[in-house]
Formats: sequence, C-alpha cells, structure tokens
Amino acid sequence: MSSRHFLSLDDLGAAGIEDLIERAIERKRHGPVDRPLVGRSLAMVFEKASTRTRVSFEAAMTRLGGHAIFLSPGDTQIGRGEPVEDTARVLSGMCDAIMIRNHSHAILEQFAAYSRVPVINGLTDRFHPCQLLADLQTYVEHRGPIKGATVAWIGDGNNMCHSYINAARLLGFSLRIAAPEGYRPDARMLRGAEQSVTLCDEAQQAADGANLVVTDVWASMGDEGERENRLADFANFQVNRALMSWAADDALFMHCLPAHRGEEVSAEVIDGPQSVVWDEAENRLHAQTALLLKLLEAE
Repeated sequence: MSSRHFLSLDDLGAAGIEDLIERAIERKRHGPVDRPLVGRSLAMVFEKASTRTRVSFEAAMTRLGGHAIFLSPGDTQIGRGEPVEDTARVLSGMCDAIMIRNHSHAILEQFAAYSRVPVINGLTDRFHPCQLLADLQTYVEHRGPIKGATVAWIGDGNNMCHSYINAARLLGFSLRIAAPEGYRPDARMLRGAEQSVTLCDEAQQAADGANLVVTDVWASMGDEGERENRLADFANFQVNRALMSWAADDALFMHCLPAHRGEEVSAEVIDGPQSVVWDEAENRLHAQTALLLKLLEAE
C-alpha cells in the first residue's frame, strides 16, 4: 500500500501530523493566498452521507484552485456490481486524489491498493482520521501541544475512539476511555497503545483532571435499530455540567457533530464556555487543506 494514502493517522506518523497541523494553522491565519491546485481534481465517493466532510473537502479544493467531484452511491457503478478495484483504476486515471467515506475499512484498503493516486479516508467503520486532524489542530490552537495532556473519551468505543487511540500512541498524551460493557473499543486497536490508553468503568474516572473531554453520538449511522437499547446502556455516560466538574478547570469539550443535546451531551456543555466544537468543525476545512497539499506535494 502506498504511503501516499491517508487511511489512518499512522500513514502520517507523529512528525507528519505535527507538521500538517502547523501548516493548517498557518494557512488558516493567512487565508487562501494562493491556488496551487489549479487544474487538479478530487473525486469524493460517498457511501455514507455527511455535511462537514463534503463541504470541507469541496471548499478546500475550491480555495486551492482545484475542483471536487461529488459521487453518491447512485453516481458510481460500485452499487451496480462493478468490482472495487475496477472503480479504483478508473477514478485514479481521471482524478488526482480520491476521498472515500464508506462503511467498510477493508473496502477502503482494497480501493487504495488499486489506486494510482492518493486515497483519503473520509470515515470508515474503523477510523475517522480527518476528524482527528481537526480535533488536534483545535487543541493546539487553544492550549498548545497535546503531548503530556490527559484526554477523556466518554461513550461509544467507535471509529472516533479508535482514531483517538492512534493519536494518543503517536503523540504522547494519555487517553482514558469510559464506555459501557459491550461498547468498548476493538481490542485490536489497543495493541501497542497500552502505555497511552486506560479503560475506565465510569465516566467520572475518565474525566477526573482531564484537559480535554470528547464524546460522540450514542447511535451512529448504521446503529439506528439499536437506538433505544443504546440510550439505556449509555444513560450514565452523558457529558454534562456535573461530569465536566471532574475535569480540569480549563478543560475543553469537543464533539465531532452532529450532536444530540440531551443524550450524549447536555446543551449547557456543548453551548457553554468550555466547548470549542465550532472551531473544531471549521478546522475540518483547514486541516484537510493542509492534508491535500501534503498528499499532492503542492508545497
């Protein structure tokens, strides 16, 4: 698999992540001062819908002078039985990079194996690395380097949680994960991260003294049929004012959105002074701008 791809944070490594965040912050400060991707195209393949992923990538390509092509499930032949490798060969012969947002991480890896151009993970069932780039950028902007910090993940051990595990291992911060029994992260994701990650039985244990508290919806896309059971199982894992009182006085709150106020987070937290979710959402644009430039070697 080519190192040009961005399928997980490991494809950048610690130094690559830090360099990318620095470039993202710099471009954010100075705005779209150049258009280095004139004539370049990004194919955006969506199996799963998204607001932030589509708009951020499309806006990033526009600011850089390039063009983004949106492909829904009905816009490709994959849904009609064309092999993934055939679609990869065709799109990579026409476009300069491909972003895929789909369910199966294995299919993303298969696609990347047959692509001649960089493939970007816009989200899979295993990882959401683009969101982590935005989260890390947001933390650096507000608090400086994240190395040595304590991060509390409260809720489902899902793809976002897995990417936080990768980030903790690579960047040297402590990650405490509080998830109900049966919803903990995939044990395979914890291999090699034992020194950085602690599994907690209670949300308060994870939040105690944390510099950053993060959560996500309790029922992600594909989990809607389990919604009622999940609401009951996660009842003690809401991020609210009482839970935030356990964190450090200057702790930040993040959420990748969309949020369900009154479920995984209370309105007083997500709309309160410790929340940086709107900076976090905007930084999807800036972090992905830097990512596109890095992968396309435009700088």
